Amino acid sequence: MNHFEYGPEGLACEGVPLARIAAQVGTPVYVYSRATLERHFTVFRDALVAAGIVDPLVAYAVKANSNVAVLKVLGDLGAGADTVSEGEVRRALAAGIPGERIVFSGVGKKRGEIAFALKAGVAEINVESEPELNLIAEVAAGLGLRAKVAFRVNPDVAAGGHAKIATGKSENKFGVSFAEAARLYANASNHAHLEPIGVACHIGSQITDLTPMRAAFAKMRGLVEQLLGEGLHVERLDLGGGLGVPYFNMPEPPSPAEFAVMVAEAVQDLPVKLAFEPGRVIAANAGVLVSEVIHVHERPEGKRFLVIDAAMNDLIRPAMYDAFHDIRPVIPRTGETTYDVVGPICETGDTFTRERALPPLAAGELVAFMSAGAYGAAMASEYNTRPLVPEVLVDGDRFAVIRARPSYEEILARDVTPDWV
Repeated sequence: MNHFEYGPEGLACEGVPLARIAAQVGTPVYVYSRATLERHFTVFRDALVAAGIVDPLVAYAVKANSNVAVLKVLGDLGAGADTVSEGEVRRALAAGIPGERIVFSGVGKKRGEIAFALKAGVAEINVESEPELNLIAEVAAGLGLRAKVAFRVNPDVAAGGHAKIATGKSENKFGVSFAEAARLYANASNHAHLEPIGVACHIGSQITDLTPMRAAFAKMRGLVEQLLGEGLHVERLDLGGGLGVPYFNMPEPPSPAEFAVMVAEAVQDLPVKLAFEPGRVIAANAGVLVSEVIHVHERPEGKRFLVIDAAMNDLIRPAMYDAFHDIRPVIPRTGETTYDVVGPICETGDTFTRERALPPLAAGELVAFMSAGAYGAAMASEYNTRPLVPEVLVDGDRFAVIRARPSYEEILARDVTPDWV
C-alpha cells in the first residue's frame, strides 16, 4: 500500500489532493506520504524479526532520500542511518538518530569526515581499502580514540537493476577483496586505535532476484566463520541493502518477508548481530513528482511531445539509468495518445520516456511521476539555473513544505564576483 489513490479531487496523497499542493506550492514538486514511509520501514523490520533475526540494525540508506523530516519519521521508529559523507552523518544527527545507530560508508572518506564520524560515535566505519584503514587508524590515534570499523568486502557477485548501480563485482570500486579481508581484519585487531567489529557487503541496488544476494551472503557467512575460527572478535555482519521495489506497472520483486527468510537461512546459527541498509524499498513508492503540462508539440509527421515543467535536473533517473516511472494524470482522463514526455532543459537527454501511451493531456494539466520518493530530490540539481525542486510531506489531511523552492535572488546571491573581475 502506498497511500496514493484517486479521490473526488483527483489523485491524492493520503487525504490531500495533489492538485491542492500544486496550487499552493507550485510545480514541479515532490510529495511524500508519511504513512507510506512508516509502513514500509515497519514491514521491512518486522519481516526480519518474524524470520527469527534478533534485534537487527536497520540503517536506512540516507542517499535514497536525505530530507531531515523524512529521516526523523524513520528515526522515530527506531531506524538507523547508512551514510556516505559527513553531510549525511550531520543530517542523520539533525534528525535525532543517535551515533550508535549510524553506519559510515563510502570509498573516499576524507580525514575531516573520518574525524567527525569518530567524534559523533558512529556504530561503525565501513572500511573499503587498506589505505583508508591506515588513514582511519591515524585519525583515531590523533584523537586518542579507538575506531570501530567493519570491513566492506567485495564478494564478486553481479546484481542490480542497471550497470551503474551494481556494486558487488570485482571491477567495481567498492570494498576490499576476499583475498585480503582476513589479513586486514587480523592486522586491525592488533592495532591500538582500531576495533574491528564485523564485516559488510552491498552488491547493488534495485535487485529483483534473491539468487545473487543468497550467493553473496553465503560468502560472507564463510568469511565470518573463518575469522571466528582464527580467534578474532566478530560481532556484526552488515548485509547492506539493494532489495528492489514494486515500481508501478512493473513485475513484483521479492517481498521483505521472502528476503528475510532467505537471510535467516543463509546465516542461521551464526553468532553475530545483523545490520541492513535499505533505502529504495523504504522511500521509492512513498513519493511522487508532480509536474504541469506546458504544452503539447505535435509535428506534421505525427511526432507528439508532451512538454512538462519538470526536467532531468529534478528527476535524473530516466536520463542516467533508463529508469521507468509510471506517469499518471492527476485528474483522471479517458482515451489514449502516444507521447514523448520531455522537459524544458536544453539537452536531448531531458527525455523521461518515448512513445508512452497516456490519456490525452493539455496545457495546464498535472501529471504525477510515481515511485519517485527515492533518488529523486536527493539527486536533483539547479542545472540551467532552474530552482531546486521543493519537497512536501503529507500526514493524513495536512501537509508541510519540508524543503522550499529557492528564489532566483537566493540562487544568484550564492555567486560571488571578485572585485578584480
